[in-house]
Amino acid sequence: MKIIIDDKIPYIQGAFEGVVEVIYLPGNKTTPEIVKDADAIVTRTRTICNEQLLAGSAVKFIATATIGYDHIDTDYCEAAGIQWTNAPGCNSKSVEQYIASALLVLAQKNNWILAEKCIGIVGVGNVGSKVATVCKLLGMKVLLNDPPRERAEGKGHFVSLQHVLDEADIISLHVPLNMTGEDATFHLCDRTFFTSLKRKPVLINSCRGEVIDTTSVKEALQSGALSGFVCDCWENEPDIDLELLALTDLATPHIAGYSRDGKATGTLMSVQAISNFFSLGLNNWRPLGVELPVHPVIEIDGTGLTEQDIIAKAVLSTYDIRDDDRRFRADTTEFEMQRGDYPVRREFTAYTLHTVNVPEAITEKLKQLGFMPG
Repeated sequence: MKIIIDDKIPYIQGAFEGVVEVIYLPGNKTTPEIVKDADAIVTRTRTICNEQLLAGSAVKFIATATIGYDHIDTDYCEAAGIQWTNAPGCNSKSVEQYIASALLVLAQKNNWILAEKCIGIVGVGNVGSKVATVCKLLGMKVLLNDPPRERAEGKGHFVSLQHVLDEADIISLHVPLNMTGEDATFHLCDRTFFTSLKRKPVLINSCRGEVIDTTSVKEALQSGALSGFVCDCWENEPDIDLELLALTDLATPHIAGYSRDGKATGTLMSVQAISNFFSLGLNNWRPLGVELPVHPVIEIDGTGLTEQDIIAKAVLSTYDIRDDDRRFRADTTEFEMQRGDYPVRREFTAYTLHTVNVPEAITEKLKQLGFMPG
């Protein structure tokens, strides 16, 4: 049995060795010739798993160590008898951390009190739900838009997209990329979307680049229909639109979900899926070597600080989005290199807080975010 594995998937080396034959390759080197006699592929979004790659191969199973799976031609796989799986929710806490950092940096830049702001979350799955939680902890009014969930669960606390466009000061996108159908999201944010805005919001995209029409978002930023833009996912990446980059408040190279914790979870889910499918007996395997934070203890003296200031100190001590923004703007030609060689980022649960003069209510919120009390 042979498995082809993307060599940028972290912590996976050693998982299958001694059980099956393993070949590690860059995603763009995974060719029809390579996969012809392979039984399984473990991949990321950069390998397009379609008929061109898979036709005539022995592949029976594809595991992508990512939430998204639009790089897998699921219709072809079904017709060809190839099963596949993704890793839903694996990096949801990482994206939560990314959005929290972005919001707190924007608040510092614009002198916002986040508790006075309304955020619309478009797409309330594993990621959007966690983003909603952190926004509520920040005191924000939260609007939830998710038509598939609304149909399944009833209107409840969901609102229409137009309601979000009317009321939100910030809009954060967390939808999958669906090219067609009732819930198509390709170019969801088009000219009509932007001309329907009422409050000149800030837009945040950390899901898929093709959810936003590049030309339309540039027009919205230039006309003032949008007051700001945070972009992690780009159309045609890694060949991004440099004019759009210049218009963004914060720009990063598709790394919102790139915490080491999220990557390790995605790897674990992929290994377990292949083990279950082929009965390899690896269900007790766990990723090893997840690096510790450089400064795992965060000291905060809350004297004279607001609740937002204290939360910002904690969150930005774990991850400051401005570091990624500076690195990305310095050389956008290194888009893939910056993803592949991304610095160690650990989630909130990897950190212990030592606090003085911090009210218990705020300490409790920090615990709810995942920080460990000192």
